[in-house]
Amino acid sequence: MTTRVIIVDDQAMVRAGFAALLAAQSDIDVVGDAPDGVQGVELSRRVHPDVVLMDVRMPEMDGLEAARRLLDPPPGVTHLPKVLMLTTFDVDDYVYEALRAGASGFLLKDAPPADLISAVRVVAAGEALLAPSVTRRLIADFARRRPAPRKSRAGLQLNGLTPRETEVLELIARGLSNQEIADALVLAEQTVKTHIGRVLAKLELRDRAQAVIFAYESGLVAPGDR
Repeated sequence: MTTRVIIVDDQAMVRAGFAALLAAQSDIDVVGDAPDGVQGVELSRRVHPDVVLMDVRMPEMDGLEAARRLLDPPPGVTHLPKVLMLTTFDVDDYVYEALRAGASGFLLKDAPPADLISAVRVVAAGEALLAPSVTRRLIADFARRRPAPRKSRAGLQLNGLTPRETEVLELIARGLSNQEIADALVLAEQTVKTHIGRVLAKLELRDRAQAVIFAYESGLVAPGDR
């Protein structure tokens, strides 16, 4: 199955370079590009891509607002693409808010070509592009911001998890990979994946990125916990 992609970036050379790289893959079809968030949202709603590569900083409308509009559309708009944020910086002020808005992850613009191709495939498959090292930076950023835990509805949702699922969620939030979680709990990695799938389903979360944010916002895990 071919993955349909659009590229939203204010730099023409970036759009052209990414498009040439991705279009050379037999399983990826670049169906358009746009120079800013406004045109990116319009293009996405017109061509219905599977994945939107979205630059963070652009004129007219930045990538964060564009991601919000794509992932929380007005009534009557049913298409919800996966959004992969592109950034020039290792830690960007927008990363946390982009993930809260529902983005499936972020990628550095200077990442190796193979990483870009892999990122599109991972996100298209419904996974979050959030490596453990990225999770740890996200946690550090969360500790700095410290939003108030939203315990009411979140607490009820947490009560629906089994003790093992709660353990898995805590370890995800601390930045452990699936294999590290398996080692910590003495489980097979496939069993860990099954638990993660159940956690996401019960909490109505889209992916691992949202699970990390939920764990901290609900008060299940606090910044600085070990």
